Amino acid sequence: MTIAPMTPLAALPSPSTAVWQLGPVPIRAYALCIIVGIVLACVVTEYRLRQRGVAPGAVLDIAVWAVPAGIVGARLYHVITSPEKYFGEHGQPLKAFAIWEGGLGIWGAVAGGAIGAWIAARQLGIRLSVIADALAPGLPLAQAVGRLGNWFNNELYGGRTNLPWGLQVHVMDPDNPGHALRDDAGNPVLQPGLYHPTFLYEALWNIGVAVLVYVLDRRLRLGRGRAFALYVMGYTAGRFWIEMMRTDEANHILGLRLNVWTALLVFLGALAYFVRVRGPREYLVPVGVPTAPVPPAGGDLSQVDLAAREAGPQAVAPEGYRVVTEEQFRAYRETGVVPDEEPPAGDAAEPATDAAPEADAEAGADADARPAAQAEAGPSADRDS
Repeated sequence: MTIAPMTPLAALPSPSTAVWQLGPVPIRAYALCIIVGIVLACVVTEYRLRQRGVAPGAVLDIAVWAVPAGIVGARLYHVITSPEKYFGEHGQPLKAFAIWEGGLGIWGAVAGGAIGAWIAARQLGIRLSVIADALAPGLPLAQAVGRLGNWFNNELYGGRTNLPWGLQVHVMDPDNPGHALRDDAGNPVLQPGLYHPTFLYEALWNIGVAVLVYVLDRRLRLGRGRAFALYVMGYTAGRFWIEMMRTDEANHILGLRLNVWTALLVFLGALAYFVRVRGPREYLVPVGVPTAPVPPAGGDLSQVDLAAREAGPQAVAPEGYRVVTEEQFRAYRETGVVPDEEPPAGDAAEPATDAAPEADAEAGADADARPAAQAEAGPSADRDS
């Protein structure tokens, strides 16, 4: 009789190194993943902003504010929710600034990034809701790439499992951050058993959220921040159950991890916003300076004569933007003519009333009196009219 092996036949490996030295400069996998994710989000957001009428390159102006503010917010959230690591009995306050060692909270990143985006939006004259909706599919893609940094760091895994995709986890060397502890033979030391790769679950879930937001936004033409609210609902729904699988240290409230409660509350807030707020997708036309219509993002960029553009006068960024309907935006794209601003509701033409016949009679009387008046005034009346 043969006994079936107790070890699984397949497993996911983990890197034993998360830091590489380029001369005196350390290259950290965690930072690289965050940078690649930011670039990916910027590319997606730039494409979607241009589809809504924003001038090319605006995403860089937004990123200059949103990215640093997001990093600061992410670190603040982590420090505030885990103060004992930095201000406890054995805490090291200066470690609060060591973001390269990990510890960034997505909740703080979104909040801080929103503040930075709001500042940029005011400078560019763009509604924050337009930026948020344009960012909605790109942000979960950036998060998915960023989660690969946790794989390199051998962190944020779940409980033990015998599933074929169970994760091998290295014991990291506390005296040599970014590198696995090695035995006497020089081999990296592994934690016993296999573990749920919760970072991978979240990465795959985020990709699904990005696809969901893109498809529903394209079909429903969401506006006024509802595409972003849809992203928030999708992300927090996944984070809720994934967070409960994690085994890393965390503060608990009523027996649940703090981030589980945060995910639940944020989900409910986003759901309330999505249900209560209504409105079509917002399109923008420039205000303040005459500009050519923004070419739609896509292959038609190949038709632009870059040499002529460099030789001629450089385009001036608009002072701001005005929201128009989709029909007005299409007409602007085709003709280059900025649509007239619609009069406020109080200034709109009123429907005809019973006074209309009286007005017509007065107009007719004026018309009959005009020839006689012209005759008395002489030829000069026509020249002065």
